[in-house]
Amino acid sequence: MPSDAKILIVDDHEDTLYALESALAPLGHLVTRATSGDDALKEVLRGQVGLLLLDVRMPGVSGLDVVRYMRRLEQTQHIPVILLTGFGRDTELSATAFALGVADLVMKPVDPWTLRTKVRYLYDTHQRRRALEAEVRELRARTEERASPPAPGRLHPDTRLHPDTRVPPQRDGHTDARDAREAREAWEAWDARERDRTA
Repeated sequence: MPSDAKILIVDDHEDTLYALESALAPLGHLVTRATSGDDALKEVLRGQVGLLLLDVRMPGVSGLDVVRYMRRLEQTQHIPVILLTGFGRDTELSATAFALGVADLVMKPVDPWTLRTKVRYLYDTHQRRRALEAEVRELRARTEERASPPAPGRLHPDTRLHPDTRVPPQRDGHTDARDAREAREAWEAWDARERDRTA
């Protein structure tokens, strides 16, 4: 099932955008387009971009400028970027791009099958990373919630119906058997008193 994260393609030539859209269509992901570096940055900052296909040389804000800006922001610094260039192999460009954390540098015209393979791998890897980070955040929040003392007037999570019948917290993953037995006996005694009182 395709994710809701978008693939953003950025180029100032309409024919290139059309070719990229056609190449990526079989993947089934939502593909959006931008025609300038400025528009690309705006789209990325709106969120929900899972991968960026970005032309290196565009008027105004270049592809490398876009990547530099993205890498400064926590929310965008891990989005995978594939740079596209129609100017042949350039050692200096490659060194700069990879130093900025660009995932790959692809020559135009692109081979559709090769591009789909690269995009599928990078996109899926990024989505798995995001899912793992969300799971870690959730587990951390649960741990902190359990570790924090209860607010005044609130029952402790281990309190069952009555403040005098608390089950002691876990100790190294195991409940102390004696304390649990005493808590159970206290609960049964209280429950019996309540039944007698309401009978």
